[in-house]
Amino acid sequence: MKTMKSANAPDRPVWDDQHLRLGVEAAGVALWSWNVDTDRLTMDQSGYDLWAVLTTTEVTFEDLSAHIHPADRDRVRAGFNATRGIVGAYEIDFRILIKEEVRWVSARGRGDDEGIRNRVMFGIFLDVTGRKQAEEANELLAGEMSHRVKNLITIAGALTTMTSRSTETKEEMVSDLTHRLAALGRAHDLVRPVPGQTENAALLGDLLSVLLTPYDDLGAFSGRVRVAVPRMAIGEVSATNLALVLHELATNSVKYGALSVPTGLLDVACQIDEDEAVIVWTERGGPPCIAPTSTRGFGSKLLDRIMTHQFGGSIAYDWPSEGAIVTLRLKATRLAL
Repeated sequence: MKTMKSANAPDRPVWDDQHLRLGVEAAGVALWSWNVDTDRLTMDQSGYDLWAVLTTTEVTFEDLSAHIHPADRDRVRAGFNATRGIVGAYEIDFRILIKEEVRWVSARGRGDDEGIRNRVMFGIFLDVTGRKQAEEANELLAGEMSHRVKNLITIAGALTTMTSRSTETKEEMVSDLTHRLAALGRAHDLVRPVPGQTENAALLGDLLSVLLTPYDDLGAFSGRVRVAVPRMAIGEVSATNLALVLHELATNSVKYGALSVPTGLLDVACQIDEDEAVIVWTERGGPPCIAPTSTRGFGSKLLDRIMTHQFGGSIAYDWPSEGAIVTLRLKATRLAL
């Protein structure tokens, strides 16, 4: 690296092309140029690698558009054409499809033909997949936490009402409600993994006992909540995910189903069918059952995602008039994880 000296100024480095290239590669920047007349795009090696295009291929914007996610394609095309009328810097984020992989790309440059030379404009592509995935994960976490907090408030109110029906004095109510809320706290711990916890899985029956005790007027499995499951172990990760599913079903039952009224009953049964575990959640004696509309809330989407991605299974709903029936199908091998 060369330096320039003056009588009153410190030494300053002079960057040559090699140093610039090293800096660009270190930052993960892909360079591109666009001929506004021919629509031809020229990229450096990083650009061709990012878009999975052969360096020997003559590329136009329309060629690259074939890789842009269909949901983003029209927006990107319109935005890219509009950059010539934008004063100053611009940035367009969009998804591209490389075989089965989805990548997020940020196209950046300066509009209003600023810096154009011989009818050629210049800019960069950045692979921002990691940042976008982190943003999506944060949004999902925020939505999930908001959903859980609202559910806990609803459950606490329902448990208070439930306790008031089964106690005669305020002292009994305070004692009973305190125990119910403590049990709810233990159930909530199952859907919030404790950092550093390495304890191995419990039995499936124990998991259900902890989760459903707060909703049983006479104690675990001796009153309105009845459970019949085989003796089988469940791994720590699977216990957390299954607890989240069952906790969501219990919350819905407290809001709308059998557990929302004194006469409601809940039966939970499980059987192993070859390599598949089938858990059937049956509610009876609650309010008249009406199938929900096609609008799906966060809770339903959360259950679908857990059952599909974590257990390689499915969740199905039946809505007979006497109560809801929910069938969970899980790969038995996944329960041990």
